[in-house]
Amino acid sequence: MMHLACLLLCTPFVFQAVPAPLLEINTEHAPIRVCMRGGESTLVSPEEGLWSIAAGWEGDWPVDWRHAHPESVEKQGEWTIVRGQLPMAGGTWILSDAYRPEKGCIRCTRRFEWHGDTVLEHCTLSVRFCVSGTGQGVMLPGILYYGNPSGAKSGRTPVFSGATGEDAYFEEHRFPMPFVSFEWAEKEEIRCAALHALPCPSPFSNRRDQWWSLGLSAHGGGTELALLSGPCASNGRHSVIKAVQPGFLEYPDAWLNVPPGAVIEKTFYLDTWTVPREGAGFQHAVQTALDLYPPLVTPDLPSFREIIEGKLRYAETRWLDKGEVAGFRKYTDKDTLVMGWCGQAEALGYALPLLAQHMNIPYAGERAQRSLDFLSQAAFFEGGFHTWYLPDKDRWERNEPLSQGQAMLCFANAIRTGRESGMDTGRWEAFLRWACAFHAERIAQPDWSPRSTDEAFFIAPLSQAADLFDEPAWQAAAVKAGEVYADRSLSMHEPYWGGTLDASCEDKEGAFAALQGFLALYESTGETRYLEWASHALDVVLSYVVVWDIDLPAGRLRNHGFKTRGWTAVSVQNQHIDVFGILIAPQVYRMGQLKEDDRLKDLALLMYRSCGQLMDAWGSQGEQPQHTNYAQRGEVEDVDALRGGYVEDWTVFWITAHFLNAAAQFIELGAPVLK
Repeated sequence: MMHLACLLLCTPFVFQAVPAPLLEINTEHAPIRVCMRGGESTLVSPEEGLWSIAAGWEGDWPVDWRHAHPESVEKQGEWTIVRGQLPMAGGTWILSDAYRPEKGCIRCTRRFEWHGDTVLEHCTLSVRFCVSGTGQGVMLPGILYYGNPSGAKSGRTPVFSGATGEDAYFEEHRFPMPFVSFEWAEKEEIRCAALHALPCPSPFSNRRDQWWSLGLSAHGGGTELALLSGPCASNGRHSVIKAVQPGFLEYPDAWLNVPPGAVIEKTFYLDTWTVPREGAGFQHAVQTALDLYPPLVTPDLPSFREIIEGKLRYAETRWLDKGEVAGFRKYTDKDTLVMGWCGQAEALGYALPLLAQHMNIPYAGERAQRSLDFLSQAAFFEGGFHTWYLPDKDRWERNEPLSQGQAMLCFANAIRTGRESGMDTGRWEAFLRWACAFHAERIAQPDWSPRSTDEAFFIAPLSQAADLFDEPAWQAAAVKAGEVYADRSLSMHEPYWGGTLDASCEDKEGAFAALQGFLALYESTGETRYLEWASHALDVVLSYVVVWDIDLPAGRLRNHGFKTRGWTAVSVQNQHIDVFGILIAPQVYRMGQLKEDDRLKDLALLMYRSCGQLMDAWGSQGEQPQHTNYAQRGEVEDVDALRGGYVEDWTVFWITAHFLNAAAQFIELGAPVLK
């Protein structure tokens, strides 16, 4: 039998259009059950009933569940409506579901009407549908990636093993893309299902800022995809949420107190399908989310020119000029120059000359030349080259592989464009040659086994430099690295991870590293397998992109009319949103060109412009808007007071450099950014 990894590497990914599921309601057999069927994959209402409502709360979780089956079915145009009722002490719930096909799914609006004489306290409403499969094949965007196997080692992230009785439910406002998808193997097929939600707060809630929660439960014979009217659970605990970087905090008493005459509605979408292989199931759900939440660029978002001009102003405040020592400082109050990740001191060596071809930047060439000339003197050591320079000590330090890869790519881009414009690239080329030779030789070793996806950041610069300097061995190293990461991550046994230095877990930066690397291999070879791998990594990246505008409570973000769509969640540990997506956006745009998908191009432009919000008069902005119940700090007095906050005092230079770097890449791609 051929090993799965070999199949993934050798067999092309051929994703065909997925037919919409069919709604099946058999009224000839009692009780009536509702089923969605896509091929051999099915989502079906639970045996105990289509509607389930809990009448009590005990041990931090809903109890005293009551259930009801449909009593009638009718057709109204394209709608199929099922009705029922559920008696409870003090009154009766009048229930209905209205289904219709919409955007490749089955849409449903569920209506709960409480006909009672008194307030129904400690109540929990639900939406529940079941699949026959079990296991870890779940994606909750920004939260859970096939169980979070890498993050689990830290003990600081959500996990899901699929063990019987396990629950995983999170607030809807935590989701960049509001869906839960699940894949499982059955009869030599990979079957898939998803529940997409139209997120909203829960009316008549007991907590101050209580929303519906979305997730899944594992049962002995299957898995349940569900919505609850507030209760949250994770990691074997009920009534907890991922509220701080180290772990979880209590989130108790998330029930409803429903008054007489109340009407509550919840809209959701159901989908089922099959895929050719393991680890690909989530991709269809991601693409469906883009259809359900089109990436709209609205006139109230900052323009490209406004953002670029603001970031150029702020970049001037970070310029350090001490003769030969010249560059862009990482911090406001220190002269430290840092390449890669948070510092990006090298990025403007590529971006400034290119932007100057379209804007008035008189110092562009001089500062690009001097900064890269100085950074080319970085000290080398047994792990590559140091990325931090401390002027007060005249010393280079730090070993961050991902930062080296990011710096090397900017040098490669600067050399490529600098040669065309007549700049003196001699020092830059000598530096990049040494760095590429070192890392290519290291990767070529038989025992090379990268810890995480962070070293995928070496693929693109090695591939580009191989072309710049006609060094086929460097291309061979890039190909080897790409194959290693494809073997490890395409099955989602080890989802892309480790691209965020302050969190050892599944993250968008790790997925971006793979996307960037696979795409570079496709650009250099034209081999379709690399584009297919890039599509897989892209869909993981996109799952971290917020596709809807999350309603925010009173606070800094609400004051600015802040729109969350286009921002990106960080990782399964650091669950705020940040502006890093701007650097990813050009790759998304390029994939849109290659796949002839205008949605991706529109999303890329949205990502850039939306991330330009919150920029002040100096062109500065902070990194961390808090869209959900999460704070990076470790102590929290009031969980319900977290949403809507904004951490603006962490203004390291990448928040400026990435905007300018990405703008230059957009220009090279021919995107309409300065028209």
